[in-house]
Amino acid sequence: MSDTPQSGPPAIARRGLLLVLSSPSGAGKTTLARELLKAETSLAMSVSVTTRKPRPGEVDGRDYIFCDQAAFERMRDDGSLLEWASVHGNLYGTPKGAVMDMLSDGTDVLFDIDWQGAQQLKEKAADDLVRVFILPPSASALEERLRKRAQDDPDVVARRLAAASAEISHWAEYEYVIVNADIKASLAGLRAILAAERQRRARQQGLADFVRSLQDGL
Repeated sequence: MSDTPQSGPPAIARRGLLLVLSSPSGAGKTTLARELLKAETSLAMSVSVTTRKPRPGEVDGRDYIFCDQAAFERMRDDGSLLEWASVHGNLYGTPKGAVMDMLSDGTDVLFDIDWQGAQQLKEKAADDLVRVFILPPSASALEERLRKRAQDDPDVVARRLAAASAEISHWAEYEYVIVNADIKASLAGLRAILAAERQRRARQQGLADFVRSLQDGL
């Protein structure tokens, strides 16, 4: 047995995971996703393709891949999308190839999608999936956040409020739930979830080889 000290922990190959954040509009998941990406440099954002028109400040290819309905339907029909959904009259989907490549390379991928997309991911990649549902602290807080956003027409805000109850009804399908009353506390919770899920035995693909080498050295 060697007494030579090691300089740091060994590098063990790991498969990436799919971290899904879902919530009713206005609960803060987009802000949380942005802050999580800043804090976790090994986390990459899945860029969705959508038929929705860009909002002020959004950049094609960075925030979303914007396309018309015909182009979206071609991707959907030829199997190029890992998941897709119709949300508030617009189509959203996740390009499959780039995401699967990142998982194989050990990169974790963050998704800002609704419950419909999360269900499809569970059907196609259940072993890679970690789902977190974000709830607002109250109904009044949700309405206030939507109205303060000031990027949508009043009728769009009304539709989003009307849909919120149905969206919230899917909370029990998720492994984790965070009530987003405070961004800092919610972000800490998300980082704790991510840290724990990265250590799951099944995701550490190089673990068996490491354990064998460890035993051989004893």
